[in-house]
Amino acid sequence: MTTPCIICVAITGSLPTKADNPAVPISVSEQIESTQAAFEAGATICHAHVRNPDETPSSDPEKFAALQEGLKKHCPGMIIQFSTGGRSGAGQARGGMLSLQPDMASLSVGSNNFPTRVYENPPDLVDWLAEEMVKYEVKPEVEAFDLSHILGAARLHAEGKIKATPYVQFVMGVKNAMPADREVFDFYIKTVNRLFPGAPWCAAGIGRNQAVLNDWAISNGGHARTGLEDNIRLNRDTLAPSNAALVQQTVTVCDTYERPVATWQQAREILGLRPA
Repeated sequence: MTTPCIICVAITGSLPTKADNPAVPISVSEQIESTQAAFEAGATICHAHVRNPDETPSSDPEKFAALQEGLKKHCPGMIIQFSTGGRSGAGQARGGMLSLQPDMASLSVGSNNFPTRVYENPPDLVDWLAEEMVKYEVKPEVEAFDLSHILGAARLHAEGKIKATPYVQFVMGVKNAMPADREVFDFYIKTVNRLFPGAPWCAAGIGRNQAVLNDWAISNGGHARTGLEDNIRLNRDTLAPSNAALVQQTVTVCDTYERPVATWQQAREILGLRPA
């Protein structure tokens, strides 16, 4: 338990609105301010979506560019991770910002059910996104909503479409996808260790499962994700006042298990990223 824990803050997402929680940052300036506070609280990765003024998701590369510029200025060294998720656009528009060369980008390698729709990730689009990440030297974070997605990452790695050591994030608690099941979680760890010996991994829980997954991940040597994208409440009844508050809650879990919180320098070294 001496390996520092990387804390990723998912600041905005594509669903929570100001009506859900006034703390959700929508504009680029709000996102920068919220991320800076989370960075100072201990987060070293910013997982970012961008929004339009009416709060709808956007795939506009200019918005991503403005966000990246602000984060580099106000959060020096922080790892910038852009989302290529399906709510922000269709087809190759989902990867239109990869030419900006963020440090990382999320990569969903297979389809699955979401609460009211199918989250479609067809093989040709997955391959294209992976190849674009290789082209622009962007490290993918494989978002595994299902066991097959971990095996899919292994295939992409064998084909050279994921370079170096893969980084897999287990996503649990999405309605109609994989619930927060401890035996499945433990098998995910076993599978990653078998396919990618020594590789770092992360976990993300949705809603009230955020705290559960952070506890499981931190206590088992993995890394953690928190933030208003996944959970707008500190608990069942209390709205989270900020992304920073959720990061602070995660830092407390690290303290409980006597795990140091990774600095941005340590996080970059653990993930094999280029210097800031």
